[in-house]
Parts: sequence; C-alpha cells; structure tokens
Amino acid sequence: MAVAGADNLIPLKSAYQATQAGLINPTLIGNAGEINALANTIDWNLSGLEIINTKSEEETSTVAVELARSGDVRALMKGHVHTDTLMKAVINRNDGLLIGRRLSHIFHMTVPQSKRVLMITDGAINVAPNVETKVHIINNSVQLAHALGNTTPHVAVLSGTEAAIDSMPSSVDAAEVVKRAKNGAVTGAIVDGPFAFDNAVSSEAAKIKGVRSPVAGRADILVVPNIEMGNGLFKMMVYFMSGLAAGIVMGAKVPIVLTSRADPPEARFAATAIAALVAKDNVN
Repeated sequence: MAVAGADNLIPLKSAYQATQAGLINPTLIGNAGEINALANTIDWNLSGLEIINTKSEEETSTVAVELARSGDVRALMKGHVHTDTLMKAVINRNDGLLIGRRLSHIFHMTVPQSKRVLMITDGAINVAPNVETKVHIINNSVQLAHALGNTTPHVAVLSGTEAAIDSMPSSVDAAEVVKRAKNGAVTGAIVDGPFAFDNAVSSEAAKIKGVRSPVAGRADILVVPNIEMGNGLFKMMVYFMSGLAAGIVMGAKVPIVLTSRADPPEARFAATAIAALVAKDNVN
C-alpha cells in the first residue's frame, strides 16, 4: 500500500498500526527526513521499508498513482495531501487509475452492540449523480460487499417515498436505476427502490406501510440520491450512535483509503483493513 503523504504523524501512525497487524506492506511517500523523524517518535524501525522522497503534494500524489498503475502497490492510502490533489492524479486520463468505471466513495458503517453492517454511498465524491452514475456506484459497492464475503448484498436506492412521482425527481431516478439493474446492469445483488430510509432498514416500518420487497428492512447498501444525504447520514450515525465510518474509494484500478482529518484511529484502521481485503480479492 502506497501512503501518499506519510510525512505527518496521523497517517504515519495509521500505516504503522496496519503494518504491525500484518495488513499491509507500506511504501511511504513524502518528505523522507520528516518521515524518518516522525517514525522515531513512535519507535517504528523503518529498515527494510521503501521510502520515496518527494517535494510537493503534486509529486507525492503522482508517484503514489504511478506505483499503483505499474502494479508495484495494490492499494493507496491518502495521507498528508489534499483529497483533490490525490484524486486529480487518480483520474488523469493518460497516467491515472481509471478503468472505465465512475469512481465512488463508500462508508462502511458499524455501530456498537450491533452486528449489522451498512454501506452508505456516495457521501463524498459524486455530488448529484445521474442514473448512469448511480449504476456505477451500485456496482462499486457490490464489488466491495463481495470482497467482504457478502455474496448477495441487498441494495436499497433511497428517496423520500416508495413510489416514483414526478414532484420528487430522486424517486423517478431510483425507479430507473432499479429497472436497469434488473435488466442486467448489476449482477450479484438484489436491487430495489425507491425506498424512504425507514423502509430500507426497518422490517417493522416496511410491514406497517405495506412495502413488500426482499430488500425492505434488510438493506446492506444504501444508495443515496445526493452527496448531502450521504454525508449527513453517515455523520449522524457517527455523532449520535457512536458509529464507525470506514471510508474507501472504489472504481479505480486499486482501492483507495480516503480518510478525513477528523477520523479516529479506529476508522482509519478499519478502512485500511477493508482496502487490504479488496486488494486481495482483486488478485484472486
């Protein structure tokens, strides 16, 4: 895993924890002097690890992407670089990591005292995805679910209603997305919608409202209509339910751990573990 911007204590600690757990073999990219100095403060012996010295965020991002493009690494971690700088290198049409699919972000959500996992997509990259983009978003999330062992994930396409009505455009889009999915645009999953949030996650709510669907109350993946809903939904789970949000970008040649400065170490560790599993699944 290439750590783009390892010259900062937070991402360096994340890489150290994942390395100690046997999840990754890191390539550390950034200011080599700063990386070595910070490693000393956490007692990390870097002997045997590759450190690539770079002088700017742009160079750091370009080097990380080139390592992934050439197959020298099988995953990326965003470290001390701006997201737009790293993603600009990722989506470069000539030298990036595009594979003919739209990139999308997935929050893998867990909450204390519950074994249930919810994936929320897309709350970080695609602002107002159209129908075609939502199909890509679903396929990316289904690929992730498969890598994590869920062979037939239930996908709920969210809106504010269970009926497609012209006055709510997201419901019309959801119905079209489901139609395309059932016609073969998505495989290896059960896709249905539109759903209001309660009917996607609560069997009781779906029963009371007469919503009949194999996805109703059993959703593993929530496809939101826009970035505002996805961003707000995951943050409500984090701040009101002590949820753990592990963020990862799919749809590129390799999985990308895309973390926020506000993310706790547990979320960074979980996202790194998920990326490692996806990378392993890609090889298999």
